[in-house]
Amino acid sequence: MIPSAFIDELVARSDILDVVSDYVRLTPKGGSYWGLCPFHGEKTPSFHVRPDRQSYHCFGCGKGGGVVSFVMEVENLPYVDALRLLAKRAGMELPENTDYRGRRKRSRLLELNKEAARYFHSQLHSPVGREGLAYLQRRGLSRGIMTRFGLGFAPNSWDSLIQAMGQKGYDKAELLEAGLVVNNQKGRIYDRFRGRVMFPIIDLRGDVIGFGGRVMGDGEPKYLNSPESPVFSKSRNLFALNLAKNTKLGRIILTEGYMDTISLYQAGFDCAVASLGTALTADHAKLLSRFTKEAIICYDADSAGIQAANRAIPLLERTGLKVRVLRVHGAKDPDEFLKKYGPDAFAKLLDQSENYMEYNLRQLQDKYDLNDPVQKAEFAREGAEVISRLDSPVEREVYAGQLAQTTGVGKDALLQEIKRCRSRRFYKAKKQQERRNLTPVNQIQPKARQMRYDNPRSARAEEGILRLLLLDSSLASQVQDLAPSAFSSPVLGKIYDVLLDHLRQGRPLQLGNLEGELSGEQIRLLAGILGQPVALENGAAAMADYRAVLESEQMKQQTTTDEAVLLAARENYRKKKSI
Repeated sequence: MIPSAFIDELVARSDILDVVSDYVRLTPKGGSYWGLCPFHGEKTPSFHVRPDRQSYHCFGCGKGGGVVSFVMEVENLPYVDALRLLAKRAGMELPENTDYRGRRKRSRLLELNKEAARYFHSQLHSPVGREGLAYLQRRGLSRGIMTRFGLGFAPNSWDSLIQAMGQKGYDKAELLEAGLVVNNQKGRIYDRFRGRVMFPIIDLRGDVIGFGGRVMGDGEPKYLNSPESPVFSKSRNLFALNLAKNTKLGRIILTEGYMDTISLYQAGFDCAVASLGTALTADHAKLLSRFTKEAIICYDADSAGIQAANRAIPLLERTGLKVRVLRVHGAKDPDEFLKKYGPDAFAKLLDQSENYMEYNLRQLQDKYDLNDPVQKAEFAREGAEVISRLDSPVEREVYAGQLAQTTGVGKDALLQEIKRCRSRRFYKAKKQQERRNLTPVNQIQPKARQMRYDNPRSARAEEGILRLLLLDSSLASQVQDLAPSAFSSPVLGKIYDVLLDHLRQGRPLQLGNLEGELSGEQIRLLAGILGQPVALENGAAAMADYRAVLESEQMKQQTTTDEAVLLAARENYRKKKSI
C-alpha cells in the first residue's frame, strides 16, 4: 500500500491548474478555467477546471475528477504509474514498497518488447535477414534511417523468437501476453511474426509497445500488427509520434503507412506519423492536438485513401486543429512521389494543400455534372449546407463567393441559403434541448449506464450532502451519524462512507486524495456533483434540508414496504380461509 500521508502530500504539491495546463490551453472565466476537452472532440469549450475545488469536469463527455485521475486519463496510465509521473513532476520519489503486481507486469512486458526489437534488428543485419535488408534497400532507405527507426527482420521460423527470448529469461505466458506469439488449437505456441520486415512501435515515453511486420513476397496479410495488450492500444498510439512531437515545422503529416512515414523522415520531413493498421480514431485526433495546431492528411490517391481522408477530416476538425488535405499528383503515395520528384517538389505540394473546406467542396463538386442546370442547382444547395457549418461569418462569406464563382449562382442567393441551413440546424438543436428539459428525472441520472437512481428525489439530496462535505468538512457534524445504508443510492452511499473514513483519519477531502479508493466511474460522478453550483454561506441550512429530504424519503419507502407486507399477509389469510 502507498502511505496515505505520501498521497496527501503529493496531491497538495500537484496543483490541478498547473498539471492540466500542460495538456490543455485554458482561459479564465469567472471562478473556473475553460478549454477544449482533451478526451473528446469539440469546437466549443465544455471542459473546465476549478482550482478552488482542485477538480476538473467536462459537461460534454462527463469525464471528471482530480489531478490523479486526469493524468490517468490523459496519459492512459494505471493509478500507481500516474502517481509516479506526478511524483517525478513534483520532485518526490514514490516509496519503494509500492511495486504493485500490475506495474511489475507492465515493466516486464515493456522490457520484453525492447529485447524483441533488439533481436529483430540484429537479424536484419545477419545472413538470415538478407531478404529483408534487400527489400528496405530497394525502397531507398539508408542504413542510418533503418537504425533510427530500429527496423528489423523476423526470421521465417516457427520459434526463433521464442528461443531467443527464452534465453533472456522470458516465459511463454509473457510472450503470449505481449502478443509476440500465437496459441494454436492444440495449445502449442509459435512466433506471430515470421519472414517479415519489422517496424517497432514506440510510445511517447520511448518504450517499445508493439510491432508492425511487412511480409516478404505476396503473402497475406501484407502488414501484420501486434494485437491489443496491457501496453499496446492501436487507437491511442501513432507510429513515429515519439519523433514528430519534437518537429520544428509547425505541422504534422498524417500518412497511411510505415514506409510513407519513414520516407518522409529520410527526405527531411520529421513531422510524419501513421495510424497502426486502423482508421484514424477520435483518440488519435485528440493525441495529435496536444502537439500541433495543423494536421495535413497525406493519404494514397486511390478511392480507399479518399474515403479514409473523408473520415479523418471531421475527427481532426472537432479537436480544433487546422486541417489540410494534400493531393499527391503523379504518384500513388508520398513515398513514390518523393522518389520521382524529390523533397523540394513535395515541399511545394505541401504548401498547395487544400484546407478541409476547399477539399469538401471539391469532393462534392466531383459528384455533379455542372453542365446540367438541375445538377448545378443541387450542387449549389449542398455546397451551401457544407458552408453553413462554419462558425465564422467571414469564412462563410469567402466560401460563398467561391461557390458562386464555380456555379454561376448569385452570391446573395447562396448566402440566403446558407442562412436558412443554419437556422434549420439551430431550430432542430433547440427542439432537442427542449425535449431533454421536459424529462428532469432523466437529467439527474448519472451518465454511466450501470449507475441508476431508483429514488431521484432522495438521490438529489444525497448528492447535496456529498457536495457540501467536500466543500466544507465542518458540516460533517450534521450528518456523520447517518449510516451509508441510509442512502437510497448504493454508489452514493459508498462514496459517503469513503468521505467519512477520510474525515475520521483527518485526511483532506479532495478528489485527488480519493482516487485510489473509488473507481473511475465513481470519481467522474463525484466530479459532476462537485461541479454543481452551491451557496456555502447557507451551507448549514442546506445540509439540514438535504438530511430532512433523505429521512422523509426513507420513511415513505418504509411505509410502502410495510403496506406491501400487510397486503401480502391479508392475501395469504384470505386464501387460507377460502380453503
